[in-house]
Amino acid sequence: MPITDVHQDPEALTLTIVGECAASRTRLWEAWLDPRQLEQFWGPPTWPATFIRHETFPGGRSDYFMTGPDGSRAHGYWEFLSVDAGRAFEIIEGFAHEDGTVNDSLPHTRITVTFADLDAGSSFTAVSHFATLADLEQLVAMGTPEGMTQALGQMDTVLADLSSFAADRTVAAQILSDTQVRVSRVIRGTVDQVWRAHHEPELLKRWMLGPDGWRMTVCEVATAVGESYRYEWESDDGAPGFGFTGELVSAQAPYREVTTEAMIGMAGEPVRNDLTLSAVDGGTLLIQVITYPSAEVRDMVLATGMTDGMETSYQRLEREVLAAV
Repeated sequence: MPITDVHQDPEALTLTIVGECAASRTRLWEAWLDPRQLEQFWGPPTWPATFIRHETFPGGRSDYFMTGPDGSRAHGYWEFLSVDAGRAFEIIEGFAHEDGTVNDSLPHTRITVTFADLDAGSSFTAVSHFATLADLEQLVAMGTPEGMTQALGQMDTVLADLSSFAADRTVAAQILSDTQVRVSRVIRGTVDQVWRAHHEPELLKRWMLGPDGWRMTVCEVATAVGESYRYEWESDDGAPGFGFTGELVSAQAPYREVTTEAMIGMAGEPVRNDLTLSAVDGGTLLIQVITYPSAEVRDMVLATGMTDGMETSYQRLEREVLAAV
């Protein structure tokens, strides 16, 4: 992406970066919305980013880390102050400790990013607002202007591949760390519809079945934080049934919820599921970050064909639930 302007204004305490591209404004917006794409340009080439949480709604939060050439990590966060879908968002961006808590020893900035249509594409304008001149000078001395320019300059490659991201509507799993996996799927339906399908028992029983030949016999949904849920399945051919139970840890309907998950009858630490729904062109981007107790458990679950079962269920969701709405 051609970066057309980089401007520091010590009087206004701002750093402005402007870029233009041949892609549409909608495609450009979705590059920032989808963590799979965002992490390809939020971070200089030698410090690529990994987003383990990305919630593009007011009050949402993103957590990420950038990995250096020597394997060291620099952690950061975003707090979304406002979102005008497809046109603008405003965040607080700052540094974080390894556990995700805010690192107050370094400055944070308020960043506004706006998107505009051009005759031959679109543009973005990112304005970083600093609290004091000392904060601006400190981050400039740390190489922030050069780092952001290098990072955002990588966007051309991402934008050139946006069409394949939009067309790729099958479940994809990406290992983020020793214990975390990110599952992604674009679902043909609105955010509200997909949220309802995950929370109304009569809908869940129609699609959350995994491979053909299984039926959900118990569907107890948690409706408030702190409540427990319980799902059980049986096979038509008499194979042993199974089930999961867990607790609703937090919820921000219809965009995000966090739950724990444990297989009924199995000992061990539960899994943590962080589900986020975002509106994209033609559907809803579902992102689920799964945190396992260990790398061994992570690999064991992935080896069961988990993503194949999820894909079968999501196809059923589109075909038998959302298509009828």
